[in-house]
Amino acid sequence: QVQLVESGGGLVQAGGSLRLSCAASGSIFSLNTMGWYRQAPAPGKQRELVAAINSGGSTNYADSVKGRFTISRDNAKNTVYLQMNSLKPEDAAVYYCAALKACSYSGCRDYWGQGTQVTVSS
Repeated sequence: QVQLVESGGGLVQAGGSLRLSCAASGSIFSLNTMGWYRQAPAPGKQRELVAAINSGGSTNYADSVKGRFTISRDNAKNTVYLQMNSLKPEDAAVYYCAALKACSYSGCRDYWGQGTQVTVSS
């Protein structure tokens, strides 16, 4: 099993910055792609990919955050980060860390964190 624990959410003014962290622990064989997703509280809003990074360091971003958010990872610490700059009210959501196709003694599957709230005041 793999456990993901997020931290770093909170309340920030528009234009401000936050840094999210997600630490993976457990009986990890390999962490492949890790990512951050978010889900806004509005009715019907789906969980959407914000950014992802694979084990080689290649990254992928949602168009809405390109140039403002940066995803990175520390493989030695099994930790992924999301640096969020120039935050906008529309970035407010619960942010979830994901380890996609992570492998442990029990096999390979997707794992999700519990979520961390990001609130952006205008």
